[in-house]
Amino acid sequence: MPGSPANPFRIKSPELLVAEAGADLAGHGLKRHMGLFQLVCFGVGAIVGTGIFVGLSDSVAQAGPAVVVSFLLAALTCVFTAFAFAELGGAIPVSGSSYSFAYAGLGEGTAFLVGWCLLLEYGVSVSAVAVGWSQYVNELLASLTGWQLPAALSAGPGDGGVINLPAVIVIALASVLLVRGVRESARATAAMAVLKLAILVAFCAIGFTAFKHGNLTPFTPAGLGGIGAGTTAAFFSYIGFDAITTAGEEAKNPRRNIPIAILVCIGLVTVLYCAVALAAIGAIGGPAVGGRPAALSYVVNQVTGSTVGGGVIAFGAVVAIASVVLAVMYGQTRILMSMSRDGLVPRVFERVSPKTATPVSGTLIVAVVFAVPAAFSSLDAVVNLCTIGTLATMAVVNVAVIALRRREPGLARSFRVPLYPVMPLLGVGFCLYLMYETGWTTWVQFAAFLAAGCLVYAFYGRRRSRLVSAPVTADDAVAERQAV
Repeated sequence: MPGSPANPFRIKSPELLVAEAGADLAGHGLKRHMGLFQLVCFGVGAIVGTGIFVGLSDSVAQAGPAVVVSFLLAALTCVFTAFAFAELGGAIPVSGSSYSFAYAGLGEGTAFLVGWCLLLEYGVSVSAVAVGWSQYVNELLASLTGWQLPAALSAGPGDGGVINLPAVIVIALASVLLVRGVRESARATAAMAVLKLAILVAFCAIGFTAFKHGNLTPFTPAGLGGIGAGTTAAFFSYIGFDAITTAGEEAKNPRRNIPIAILVCIGLVTVLYCAVALAAIGAIGGPAVGGRPAALSYVVNQVTGSTVGGGVIAFGAVVAIASVVLAVMYGQTRILMSMSRDGLVPRVFERVSPKTATPVSGTLIVAVVFAVPAAFSSLDAVVNLCTIGTLATMAVVNVAVIALRRREPGLARSFRVPLYPVMPLLGVGFCLYLMYETGWTTWVQFAAFLAAGCLVYAFYGRRRSRLVSAPVTADDAVAERQAV
């Protein structure tokens, strides 16, 4: 039975977070299957997808050839926060990611709102990514058979259709793979990550054969304002790198491997994005790329004079975006698992199947809930809301680094943010700037979303919180939770 309402400012110690995770590993069946290579592939799988295959055209429409600068600025924002995630992911290797870091650094109320915002980054973004997937499914069908799905079955009402059936299918396929087990999911993610990196490298090779310097002028057709707007659009391409920290309880040697995987992913993806943008614009010009659906396939078709190359790119995009759905759904289920342990969301999300060692019920619920907006929404309707929610959680993680440095100076840290406290403060500043660039309409939507989260916490989470204060051993922590 729920007790008296909890104090929203109370802290959950890093020791208790790790102890509870250790107890669940011992008693509930989560297994450590993911090594460094799998973590890097998981990160690439979570990042590289809709943002570059679909969103590139929107970024180019805003910034023109200066989209390269936009990608670098978006990457800089991520790098500052990547350092923060690397420090906290190594010090507190649990499944909760930003939610757990906020709980340890800033208290329960903030942690709940961070978890609430992660519904945007991990949950709603699944819908957005799935919508982008259907664009390239049609492109692939056209190149292979000359036939496409009718608009009524491949787009939501906002895009002139009735239901986006491919978007629902990719979410269903990802959920089936996730409930089979982490080992299988990790292998599939690794294979898809390697394939899509190879496809993008091939795209760059083709695009640079037709590169013309004149296509890069004027470099900043919309000025600094265009670069700023392009940076906000480009940031969506990086969403997901923090998903690596949600594998804290299923990673081998997480204190070492998680920080390395995060930093490797950001560096690799930034180089790749800038190269793809330069190859696309240099080949056919910014105006031809900007605002065009399935832009990368179009570029290859124009350069080669054939639809074969575009079909290969479309196949790569189908694989790439499917891997993002898989990785991001994984992250969402693990965050809900951590929140469920604390009583802040229903207990169904913490149940792990003894047969598959995965949260089967939680995964299926997530799949059903986010298949609905994927079926009936447009990509543009949710991108900015996903972006602002992600930026808000990233800002909180930077603040949590500062708070924990002050409160827990003796905490074992396998990685430490360099140039502390300058780096986390710059991370907060860059996040706030990009949040500002999303526009007032997005801010209004985000404010309403946060208000709804406050109500859910006040009337549900705060009254059902199961945070314990005394035990720090694994056995005591689990026994305390089960007694509530």
